Amino acid sequence: MRNLKRWIFLFAGFACYGIAIAMMVRADLGLGPWDAFHQGVALQLGMKIGTAAVIVGAAVMLFWLPLKQKPGIGTVLNVLCIGPMTNVALDYVPVPHDAVTQWALMLGGIVVISIGSALYLPTKLGAGPRDGLMLGLHQKFGLSIRVARTIIEISVLGIGWWLGGAVGLGTLAFAALIGPLVHWMLDVEKKLGLVG
Repeated sequence: MRNLKRWIFLFAGFACYGIAIAMMVRADLGLGPWDAFHQGVALQLGMKIGTAAVIVGAAVMLFWLPLKQKPGIGTVLNVLCIGPMTNVALDYVPVPHDAVTQWALMLGGIVVISIGSALYLPTKLGAGPRDGLMLGLHQKFGLSIRVARTIIEISVLGIGWWLGGAVGLGTLAFAALIGPLVHWMLDVEKKLGLVG
């Protein structure tokens, strides 16, 4: 039963990610660093953002080899599931027509992605490809997690912006809110007894 709960949480977390990314894309106020990068790649290659996310995720995993990171089943499923879920969600999330709706979608997307993180992280079925890259740099070069993450996220955000990905006030909101919200969601899960 415990294993079943882990799998349910994993896929529920991935579904939240897909829906949240679609919400933030439709808000058109700016995306988080990786999603701005995925959007930039998608625009350059003429594909959907979710498809670009799958390709980027698989490519990032190649960097795991020299960094001696080992993927789990959750890592592979992360690459294969979130992108297609984003593409499906984009067909259902409406385009907002005013600033209030834009910000409601943007902030709602940040909350939903925080819920997704809080669901899938405790399953311990494998780090996402981008988190594994951060951990690999931390271990191989002795960088702190904070420094490794900052280097990666600034790099992908800059490249994403250069490729045409959406960077704006929503990007700043994402950067400011995502950490505290994920932390709070994990605390709520513990208090409710959903995670150990």
